[in-house]
Amino acid sequence: MLADDEHLIRGALAALLGLEDDLRVVAEAASGPEAIAMARAHRPDVAVLDLQMPGADGVTVATTLRSELPGCRTMIVTGHGRPGHLKRALEAGVRGFVPKTVSAQRLAEIIRTVHGGSRYVDPELAADAISAGDSPLTAREAELLELAEDGAPVAEIAERARLTVGTVRNYLSAATAKLGAENRHAAARIARAQGWL
Repeated sequence: MLADDEHLIRGALAALLGLEDDLRVVAEAASGPEAIAMARAHRPDVAVLDLQMPGADGVTVATTLRSELPGCRTMIVTGHGRPGHLKRALEAGVRGFVPKTVSAQRLAEIIRTVHGGSRYVDPELAADAISAGDSPLTAREAELLELAEDGAPVAEIAERARLTVGTVRNYLSAATAKLGAENRHAAARIARAQGWL
């Protein structure tokens, strides 16, 4: 199964993989929820997921498929291979993580590798993830930075997170200090660039 919100990329991948004698695309999806529905309906051996899709990202889809369809192996193909994304994907049980710059032939080989039970992580993405280290943010700090990302005022963030304004300020201050940022907006940009949000 292929899941990518960019129709051109998804269609091109389906066509190129269709040229392989031993691979068959059984379903295509344009969003996270559609990918989950298609996987439930078609029960693919391998789900090739874009990292960033509407409704639910590839890691969220992989997490759902891992619990509902344990026989379906998942892999992420992304143009946004940040260290934090790779770590989240591996924690979700993703078996392959590759950049969208990979050739169709190489992608087919990686799909076979993942189908066979092995794991494949792009070496450059793996090296970046190792050198970047783990996120210094707690889950709550990351959640609140994500809410602050669009410039929302602290009072709105507090309401959305069901916390007091003072508590939100404390979490955002801690996150900002940990990332060495000048303010919560810069901290959110730093965390997003690292793949921690």
